[in-house]
Amino acid sequence: MKPLVMYHYPKCGTCRKAKKYLEEKGIDTAERHIVEEPPTKDELKALVDKSGLPIKKFFNTSGKKYRELNLKEKLPKMNEEEMLDLLSSDGMLIKRPIVTDGEKVTVGFNEKTFDQTWAE
Repeated sequence: MKPLVMYHYPKCGTCRKAKKYLEEKGIDTAERHIVEEPPTKDELKALVDKSGLPIKKFFNTSGKKYRELNLKEKLPKMNEEEMLDLLSSDGMLIKRPIVTDGEKVTVGFNEKTFDQTWAE
């Protein structure tokens, strides 16, 4: 299994749970700070494509920034290109953690999903 890359924010409780889960399973993970080193637009496009999820699932809808920018209203009117520009402009807008091995991608932390995806 290729080493996983986890885009995370250290103060995020969900990210800490995901990290603990992976550590307990003995899974090696390279970490990228999602705010200091956010994924580029191209990286995000690849993550969205490989995840099979709609791009809207990559937005941190519970974040302060999301509310400040009134994205609940704006997102439905935006195309994927505009959404990728927005996501790559600010790591705080991205739902976290994002975990990938270059082929599979999970967004957020759900133990059942992690069991199925990473603990094989």
